[in-house]
Amino acid sequence: MDNINVLIIEDTPTESDALVKVLTQNNYTVVGIAPTYSEALKMFYNNTVDIVVIDVFLDGNPDGITFAETINIVPNGVKPFVFLTSSKDRQIFERAKLTKPFSFLMKPFNELEILYALEMAVEKFYGQPNVFHSEDQNTIISDDSLFIKKNKALKKVRFEDIVYIEVEDRYCNVITETDKFVILISLTKIIQLLDPAKFFQTHRNYIVNASKIEEIIVNDNLVILKGKHKITLSDKYKDFVKNFRVLK
Repeated sequence: MDNINVLIIEDTPTESDALVKVLTQNNYTVVGIAPTYSEALKMFYNNTVDIVVIDVFLDGNPDGITFAETINIVPNGVKPFVFLTSSKDRQIFERAKLTKPFSFLMKPFNELEILYALEMAVEKFYGQPNVFHSEDQNTIISDDSLFIKKNKALKKVRFEDIVYIEVEDRYCNVITETDKFVILISLTKIIQLLDPAKFFQTHRNYIVNASKIEEIIVNDNLVILKGKHKITLSDKYKDFVKNFRVLK
């Protein structure tokens, strides 16, 4: 499980320091601060980046826009991004708009504005047609992760990090090795999201990640998972054992 990884492209230390402070206080992970176009590209491709905050002007040139134009045309390089600028030049705005940023914010940035902009960008970029909401958190679904809002933090939970899922009525408890999340989603829908070669139902209320299985005790109807989690194995789902090579 990760916090959301943010790359900051900003050439003014006081501005980047202020951004880092706001983001880290709100449980985002800053993977790098790039003051130039070339360093931005290097950090972008050498790190796992979920979203980028981009200063339009770097050393007096609109290289932030050039960076956005670059990642928009590189295969598998597209990521959501938010522009920050103090420029009021209409032509610059029109050029920036063509790159389809998720927000275009004026400096000095407002803390709530930047946090809302990042959250909306993640939701719009990674969100599928199905976005699930509960009273105090929501879940955004991407190809390999769930982005779950818990309290004030937006957490990225990779499917591969899930140990098991416990279904309770319309809710699912998503259990990782270090945390637990409650999301509003049906059993039918969560099964559709998971890789059937990696996740198996062992009971009408449980789905397990095969890579987290440490022991299967068929006679006791138990599956032991990492973290010493004990999950029920019902007779109806015992056939899932056939998916594993058994040495005799």
